[in-house]
Amino acid sequence: MVNVQGDEPLIDPLTIDAAIQPLFDDPALPMSTARRLIRDAAQVNDPNVVKVVCDTRGRAIYFSRHAIPYVRDAADRGVACHWQHIGLYAYRRDFLLQYANLPQTPLERLEKLEQLRALENGYDIAVVDTDYESIGVDTPEDLERARVLIETRQTTGRGA
Repeated sequence: MVNVQGDEPLIDPLTIDAAIQPLFDDPALPMSTARRLIRDAAQVNDPNVVKVVCDTRGRAIYFSRHAIPYVRDAADRGVACHWQHIGLYAYRRDFLLQYANLPQTPLERLEKLEQLRALENGYDIAVVDTDYESIGVDTPEDLERARVLIETRQTTGRGA
């Protein structure tokens, strides 16, 4: 089962395919999603841009609206290390039914990020890397940008 968040109206079908693949590769994996490297420094501190950090296996460690990881040393501040979570989830049906019955967790309530419920309950979330630049619609300005992109694509004949 795939859940594309409502604030991702222009999601790339190839990103959906990539996010589903880990479930085919690992039958024990309950859930997967996608991320992209943040190249615009303004997005690192934008709470509307959800960030994710992963372990060496490509599993989510944490999601946050805050800049994670924190870059302590000034010499490392130019290193590209912040990843934007793409609002897309792939689930196994049996896991989704369990997940829907889990109570909200403390971190989920604080960050307002439902995927933290899975992590707080010990479930793995595979995260695939993508170059797809998410156009999340979280503000009136984002909505206007999305409208312009849709109109441009309709005018030029390029699909969404």
